[in-house]
Amino acid sequence: MTALLARWIAPARWRALADTWALALPLLVAAGAVGWRLGGPAFALLLVAIGSAIAFFIARRRAARFDRAWLVRNLDNNRPELEDSSALLFAQHAPLAPLQVLQRDRIAARIDHGTPEDLRPDWSRRSLLAFSLVAVAVVVVALLWPRPGEGPSTLAPALEGLPARPGIPRLIAQNLRIIPPAYTGVPVRDSASLDARAPQGARLEWTLRFDPQPSAPRLAMLAGQTLALHRDGETWIASRTLDASFLYRVDPADARGPRPPLHRIDAIADAPPQVKALSPTASLSMITPGQRSWTPVFAATDDYGVAATARLRVTLAIGEGENVTFSEREIAVPGSGPARDRRFAPRLDFASFGFAAGGDMVVQLIVRDNRAPVPQEVHGPSLILRWPSARQPESGGMEGMVNTTLPAYFRSQRQIIIDAEALIKQKRALAPDRYMTRSASIGGDQQILRGRYSQFLGGEEEGEPELPTADGHQEGDGHDHGGPPKQSSAGFGAPEDVLGDFGHPHDDSPASSLDPETRAILKQAVDEMWQSERELHQGRPDLALPFAYKALRFIKEVQQATRIFLSRVGPELPPIDATRRMTGKREGLANRTLAVAPVERSDGPTAAAWRALGDGPDAIRGPIALGALQDWTRVNAGRLPDALALMGAIDAVRSDPACTACRARLRAQLWTAMERPLARPARRRPSDAAGARYLGAIEGTP
Repeated sequence: MTALLARWIAPARWRALADTWALALPLLVAAGAVGWRLGGPAFALLLVAIGSAIAFFIARRRAARFDRAWLVRNLDNNRPELEDSSALLFAQHAPLAPLQVLQRDRIAARIDHGTPEDLRPDWSRRSLLAFSLVAVAVVVVALLWPRPGEGPSTLAPALEGLPARPGIPRLIAQNLRIIPPAYTGVPVRDSASLDARAPQGARLEWTLRFDPQPSAPRLAMLAGQTLALHRDGETWIASRTLDASFLYRVDPADARGPRPPLHRIDAIADAPPQVKALSPTASLSMITPGQRSWTPVFAATDDYGVAATARLRVTLAIGEGENVTFSEREIAVPGSGPARDRRFAPRLDFASFGFAAGGDMVVQLIVRDNRAPVPQEVHGPSLILRWPSARQPESGGMEGMVNTTLPAYFRSQRQIIIDAEALIKQKRALAPDRYMTRSASIGGDQQILRGRYSQFLGGEEEGEPELPTADGHQEGDGHDHGGPPKQSSAGFGAPEDVLGDFGHPHDDSPASSLDPETRAILKQAVDEMWQSERELHQGRPDLALPFAYKALRFIKEVQQATRIFLSRVGPELPPIDATRRMTGKREGLANRTLAVAPVERSDGPTAAAWRALGDGPDAIRGPIALGALQDWTRVNAGRLPDALALMGAIDAVRSDPACTACRARLRAQLWTAMERPLARPARRRPSDAAGARYLGAIEGTP
């Protein structure tokens, strides 16, 4: 009977599902239109998805009402020939009495006189018509309703604060429309004030109304440019692109009336993306046993959104010491999450990259933002995955207990730089003593590496030094020290024995294999290593990095140098005039004393204006010549903390020289704009009683 039950209720359920979706379709269209109008296609799709989920839930609830009880009730009400016994036809797992079985057999043939489609509910025609009309109205309103920035501007009362004068036009209503660049996703907005902050590259549109109507109003920029206003009915309009911050004033009367106040527009520059490593947190990680892949996780944030795809630069360093080979490649990495806060988690398979024991894998994420037309590109922090190579012990005994990993003294100069940079990044997370210990450890690596390179300059190797004899030789070194002559191990004429038998070799160090120019470059590298080692031992890896980088550059020059042997030539000095010796004549000798030159300062106009606005002997009570100061401000605007505020203060003092508050405000701005004086050596503190007695004892005075 289960199949019979399913056949009779299926048409009713399908009608309920279709009727529900027919009612929901107009509402989904209306929701999509409203979402597209308010937030664009993405918001519209979101609303349609939410509405579809709600419609699906309601449709299933409506279809679930058509069950066995509903079918029995409808058959008994609409089919009299079933004699109110239709429940016997759909009895499930219930034993029937003989009389019930007889009654079921009697009505089983009668049920086929009808069809299951006869029991389907009717369409919700009235509701469907009402929903359709409402949806059409919503769609029409959504299409015709103006977006922010599309309709006519709503003017606000002007806030210039100027008195009304007969025949002099003045601003009475205003509106500033800000249209940000499309890539920012920031909506258009109207500002009732003429002062605003807007994204750089935004379109600014002024809509102004004057009373009475002016002849040629304009927007006067403080830098000297002007922007003409064009009449549009009763209003005047102007527009420009915001490239940089500026000060301006609305001048409707061509400077015939009171001076209008200044307004300020600040351009908000698009900040570059920020990239942070989430996993692993340390810049240097060691591979774990059995690991076959690596998945670093990066987070990229931006004020207007990060591009959906980034690039991952993978650098492989294979080898030991300075014999390291590098390979570099870039792969595309898709991001996840919202545009302003994306996550990038690439999976790096060791086999596909050729990463094996004895190497380092360095990854760096390169992201771009959505700025148009030229996006900003930022390189994230570097993460290093190290795969140490195992070393087998070479002999037994106590030497078999040494560590089988790569010793620290075989680290290259590049690795010392990488370790120092990683330590600097972890400074805030480490205790001072731990930070000092790790820095000194890197300094020890630098010391041993310096000793290795010093061998090529004739320096001592690492180890305990031996005492030389008086003439610079030692017993058993192959020279003649009064003992029996040394027997030659090679035959007569062997090249390695000629110098030992007939010469006196001293330079048998690795330095003999380098030409003079290469030795000079290597000497500079060793000197820079010494400076780096000194700073590392003092716990200052940030100060050691410049020396380490210079040492690495010199090492690369040595590796790329070709062997060039130069002949020894003496210095070409001018001949000495022996006739002037012991005569005391000083004709033609120049004074070698360096003249003391004053420090050149570039804030002369600023300091002069600051003194003129004060109470000192250089103060000026009346009008002050501010032309040189204004020119200086324009030239040095890039380094000033707030150049627009300083220019506004200059304009206020120029407009009203007697304004005490304006002069004080300008003087305060000048104080922040002037150069800081150079540091001078502190005067030595006078000695106390004990110090005086000590100095007296040294000088021999009581």
